[in-house]
Amino acid sequence: MLMVKTKIAQSATHGIGLFAAQFITKGTITWRFMPGLDLIVPEDILLQLSEPARAQFLNYCYVDKYTKHFILCFDDERFINHSEDPNIVQSKSENETEGVEIAARDIQEGEELFCDYTQFDFDAIRKLNKTDIYSYTDENKDERDKKVAEFITKLLSQNTITSSK
Repeated sequence: MLMVKTKIAQSATHGIGLFAAQFITKGTITWRFMPGLDLIVPEDILLQLSEPARAQFLNYCYVDKYTKHFILCFDDERFINHSEDPNIVQSKSENETEGVEIAARDIQEGEELFCDYTQFDFDAIRKLNKTDIYSYTDENKDERDKKVAEFITKLLSQNTITSSK
């Protein structure tokens, strides 16, 4: 859930973007996972979706690098764009379900908000490269990563998903 005032508008970087609608001081928490509003969507639900719905979902969700949960933000956070020099950074602590986002520096009202997808999204490589090849298929020794890779392979064998963030 966004913790600061924002608005969506045309982005010079990528289609639509998320912009500060207030001055945001460095260190301010800008987003926090809010159970009941933000969703952790189980894999079996994704298998029940039509191909267009699944593509749309995978376009706007992220897959937490640590928990491998499919997370869908209920608000305009889903419009935040990627930058290798973000003004928003991720932080994970024991008492946070899915972490928080924090202003890495002072952000002016009207400035576009950026995060680095590779910091938190297990599917960042596919989204950034627009390859239609899921980054989940990269070999990884962790058993959970293998389970997610098998799941995505199953999705891909059923349909070709071509959407990207």
